[in-house]
Amino acid sequence: MTWTRLKDLAGTPLSELTQPTRSDWIFALRTVSAGLIALLAAYALKLDHPQWAMMTVFIVAQPVAGMVLAKGFYRLLGTLAGGLAAIGITSLFGTNPWLLVTVLALWIGVSTLVSSLLRNPEAYGAALAGYTAMIISLPAFGQAHLVVDLAVARCAEIVLGIVCAGVTSRLILPKLAADAIISRLKRSILDLADYASGAFSDGDPAGLAALQRKLITDAQTLAEMRTYARLEAPSFATRAHPVRRTIGQLLWALSAARALHTHVAPENATLIPVRSELKAIVGELATTRDALDDTGPWVARLEAIAIRAREMAPVATDPGEDKVGTITRLTIAADFAEALKQVMRGLDALRSPVSRTSRERQQPALVVHRDYHAAWRNAVRAALATLLVAAFWLTTKWSEAAGTVILVAVVSSLFAARPDPVQSAWGFFTGTLLALPFAFLGQIAMPALPGFGWFTLFVVPILVPAALGMANPRHVGVATAFAINFLAFLSPHQMMTYDPGPFFAGSASILVGILIAIGVFIVVLPANPWATVERISKAMREDLARLCLHERVPRRSAFESLAYDRMNQLMPQLQQTGRKGDPILGGSIAAVTVGLEVLRLRQAQLNSTVPRETVESIGNFLRGLARELLFRRHGEPQTSTIAVAREYAASIAGRSDRPEMLQVAASLRIIAAAMQDYPDFFAKGHP
Repeated sequence: MTWTRLKDLAGTPLSELTQPTRSDWIFALRTVSAGLIALLAAYALKLDHPQWAMMTVFIVAQPVAGMVLAKGFYRLLGTLAGGLAAIGITSLFGTNPWLLVTVLALWIGVSTLVSSLLRNPEAYGAALAGYTAMIISLPAFGQAHLVVDLAVARCAEIVLGIVCAGVTSRLILPKLAADAIISRLKRSILDLADYASGAFSDGDPAGLAALQRKLITDAQTLAEMRTYARLEAPSFATRAHPVRRTIGQLLWALSAARALHTHVAPENATLIPVRSELKAIVGELATTRDALDDTGPWVARLEAIAIRAREMAPVATDPGEDKVGTITRLTIAADFAEALKQVMRGLDALRSPVSRTSRERQQPALVVHRDYHAAWRNAVRAALATLLVAAFWLTTKWSEAAGTVILVAVVSSLFAARPDPVQSAWGFFTGTLLALPFAFLGQIAMPALPGFGWFTLFVVPILVPAALGMANPRHVGVATAFAINFLAFLSPHQMMTYDPGPFFAGSASILVGILIAIGVFIVVLPANPWATVERISKAMREDLARLCLHERVPRRSAFESLAYDRMNQLMPQLQQTGRKGDPILGGSIAAVTVGLEVLRLRQAQLNSTVPRETVESIGNFLRGLARELLFRRHGEPQTSTIAVAREYAASIAGRSDRPEMLQVAASLRIIAAAMQDYPDFFAKGHP
């Protein structure tokens, strides 16, 4: 949840992060109200643990209605799966304590494995299925006949909380994912214009790198929001295709802008007018208020630039001038103008959706990169930690250690796939620790002031600030942990009693469990961000090699989808490496450029107007490129791939001035330039 929320609010000005906005207040008041409604309903239904209904509201609380529905839906699925697993495991192995905890630990490991291979909110549901079985099974330890009742009661409490959270988020001043997508896409277009303006003006490299990161993060957020919007309203399915397509075009525009920035040649008489027009249009776009209210004029100007750049012939002002280089830069300029135009059309399609006929071919689903190495590491770590603490519990027979076992299972599974699990778990510990004194005060006050009215007066001043913290990406982890554990420690019931012994023993077991899970993250199979970066980079190189060698030419949209997914997986890892990660990020964007040009070359091979010898030259080059991508190691000199690309480009351009031939030459030069800019990224084992 933390990472999603951070992505959703990335780039928000600091003043907006420190001062609650109107939207934050609505979210906070709506969440607290839904929680109180859930608790009151749980009282009316006489549920055994009514606090779980209220806790569920805070667990699934999100600023966007579709996000609440998505998290609630997968929480329900995870709870049902965990309940069924608890019933099955306890029924089969409940008579043997050691066998029971071993099987439960293995179930935690399997669930963590699946969770690590999925994305939010599906990943959350898988993790929940694991530790829910533990939460239900341990209280039934030695009393297997109670496990069905416990599972049914927990599911009822969870369903009640989900319903209250979902209904209030959708009906009370809702913030809809469909609106958030349009708002986010508009901001992404302006950020892209800002990036291009800085790139064309030789802007600050650090600022440009930050904008690159933000644009890539926003692309993934758009994809997630598309899923949430479809849960809000099935009618949004007609706009799912424009969102998916626009994400790829946004990445295409970013890669073209980067290439224009890296390979600038302003002295060329042909390039100067095109570059000047692009610089003028992105500058106006970035500074014009409400620029995207009407995209028509911008689309017309970009289309004119793209057409002119493709049709423009190089003007030779110097006998030794590089004609292929000029054509190459014109191609990149046309690509940028075309991509930015298509992104704007995607915005228009979202604002004014049209019905799609059932005969229209469906686009392929977005491809997801799955890091099996990290998933297995997370699974082994979660299962081992749970089993060791459970063994300590069985050996010492310390009754409160059952809470420790549960918290170790929860934390080691829930935070396993986070980019920095130690930081996430520490935030959870901090929020839990802060909740203790407030909950203890409630334990003293509530028995003396019985009734739902007094309870509301006590918790509202505590939970509203907590919910405001949940709306702030800088505090969301700590604030969420505070709200959930405040309610867990307070354990509201209609007839509350003050009993400090169990309160302190239970809270101590929870804190110890979290600290043990943090220690496990640090000591057992610690994650190395650079190893993860290398695995994802290797996957990107293999993607490019497949583009070169695969018999069937893939669809452009499928490659764009895969590329931005890989880049999004790199982002959280690179956040931990600081400026050292900038070359990797730049190389990943260059890989997009290389992939798109490889696809152009593959299409040229299928073009009947391209001479046979040129088709054979393209094939030879692509095979050599695939070999370099797959086998060259870091530190080894580059093969002749770049030299061959430049040689073929010059030869092809020298034989013909036909547009399709010049395009082949330009594609070869673009690939050579991208690989020359980031040689380490395109080699195995880069640091």
